[in-house]
Amino acid sequence: MGTLGWLLDAQVQVAGSPVLVREIVGNVFGLVSALLGLRRLVWAWPVGMIGNALLLTVFLGGVFATPQAHDLYGQAGRQVFFFAVSVYGWWRWQRNRRADAGHAAVSPRWATGRERLAMLLAAAVGTAAAYPVLAALGSWGPLPDAWILTGSLLATYGMARGWVEFWLVWIAVDAVGVPLLLRGGFYPSAAMYLIYGAFCVWGFAAWWRTSRVARPSASLPPTYKEALA
Repeated sequence: MGTLGWLLDAQVQVAGSPVLVREIVGNVFGLVSALLGLRRLVWAWPVGMIGNALLLTVFLGGVFATPQAHDLYGQAGRQVFFFAVSVYGWWRWQRNRRADAGHAAVSPRWATGRERLAMLLAAAVGTAAAYPVLAALGSWGPLPDAWILTGSLLATYGMARGWVEFWLVWIAVDAVGVPLLLRGGFYPSAAMYLIYGAFCVWGFAAWWRTSRVARPSASLPPTYKEALA
């Protein structure tokens, strides 16, 4: 059996229940991606994409014959959308890094009032639109699944744009995701969501501090010597 075959089939026992190794590995990649995102490093995007590919197979339990045998189409669908949005984020951060050599790939800032309103509308419309689709597909827990899908996409897009608020959206996603995953038996993912939640509080504080430092320095007028240079 090759490495790929082993990864697809390998299981471990957690509290007497079988858990896929690829669920654990996929979530570890997700956590590493979040850590890299906190440090505003471009590698956050490709690392996260590997985790997305692995977790896609986990949440399509009926298709890939996972121990849980539950299909969380919202969770699975968000991995696909994550992958697509991550391509955009990777391109945008890479472009920023090239334009501002020697600095982080993105400068955190608060979203404008118009951007926040757009996020709220997108959250409401996206959740309302995703719910009947996921319910028709037979998703296990379609309403929370719909919010997790929508909120995750908004958070990922906000991260690509450098909005400080994206951490708060992630916290709201985690608050809904933990009980859903526990009820579905996806214990590694539920545990990782708890870790993500605590990590998002840390990330929010770090980006908030960075945005406060960057904003005054960006608005300072040049000194007399700099003006003459």
